[in-house]
Amino acid sequence: MRSLLSRVVALSLIATPLLAQEGEAAGGSVNLLSPSTGLMAWTLIIFAIVFVVLAKFAFGPITAAVRDREAALEAAIASAKADQEAAAALLAQHKALIEAAKGEAQKFISEGRATAESMRTELLESTKKQQDEMLERARRDIEAEKGKAIDEIRREAIDLALAGASKVIEKNLDDAQNRKLVESYLASIGTR
Repeated sequence: MRSLLSRVVALSLIATPLLAQEGEAAGGSVNLLSPSTGLMAWTLIIFAIVFVVLAKFAFGPITAAVRDREAALEAAIASAKADQEAAAALLAQHKALIEAAKGEAQKFISEGRATAESMRTELLESTKKQQDEMLERARRDIEAEKGKAIDEIRREAIDLALAGASKVIEKNLDDAQNRKLVESYLASIGTR
């Protein structure tokens, strides 16, 4: 069927110039403005044949190619929209992650500050406690030394008093008894 149709088309294409030459030979010159029914008939027949051939063999593939191109463009547009939406979602996700990281960093900073402040407070308290302990120890040492000094002064006073009393009385009393007597006297003076 194809070969027959292609032969008809080829013959009609070859016959058209020959028919035009024949009309020229018969009447002289060809006037394009005056209608010739034979020429019009052959032109319409050839046009119909070419149209049928084009409709059968060319228009189908051309429209299919146009449809395929349209479908490819629509698919590319849909893919681009999907990619754009995915990129927007990914951007939003990254922004959320960045905000979360900023929040976490602020949390770490505030925790660090709180830890530093608590360590500072603990160190101050520890230093104050050590200072108080040292002061208390120094007070106890001073009191102990003061007590020792007072006891030493008392002993010296007793010795001096005994020496003075023995000179005054010129009687030598027993040292232990004298010492006891003076200590009790000094103790009674200290309580007054």
